[in-house]
Amino acid sequence: MRTALFFGSFNPIHIGHLAIANYITEFTEAEELWFVVSPQNPLKDKNSLLPERQRFDLIYQSIKDYPKFRVSDIEFNLPTPSYTIHTLTHLSEKYPGREFLLVLGSDNLVHFHKWKNYDQILKNYGLLLYPRPNTPDDVYEKYPSVTKINAPQMDISSTFIREGIRAGKDMRFFLPPPAFKMIEEMNFYKK
Repeated sequence: MRTALFFGSFNPIHIGHLAIANYITEFTEAEELWFVVSPQNPLKDKNSLLPERQRFDLIYQSIKDYPKFRVSDIEFNLPTPSYTIHTLTHLSEKYPGREFLLVLGSDNLVHFHKWKNYDQILKNYGLLLYPRPNTPDDVYEKYPSVTKINAPQMDISSTFIREGIRAGKDMRFFLPPPAFKMIEEMNFYKK
């Protein structure tokens, strides 16, 4: 089975994440997609993150009725900081019958050479690259083996959503309804 892995902080998950995930399961060779919640991205400040289990629950509530999606907490039990290559290796050993594809926003290509063992990722795993605004054209030339997908671009970020919530804005249409409901009930991101 071809399983796309969509890594991220998902702080919080939003409709842009879900639109990309839906596009991947409907318009690429991926048969399913797992949202892999990162407890600590080595390139991000941990102080800005909602606790990992709460981010996991936001995703779970948002996707539980869609059979092609799954949320994974695999990185919660791996050493931190979490590196993609370690998670990919662990998943490949745990699920030898699956072919894993890494979902990556094109903006990540700019710093991809800084990722731990990025060359092994390129060699051993398929990369599905979705477009992101303001990605320099020359960055694609460095990685000709990646598969570019034509998912619609949505210039929505979790940072924008968190800032809107903190400013008292109604952000309901940027979030899946179950995530919005949970964020409102739990007062997430309000301070």
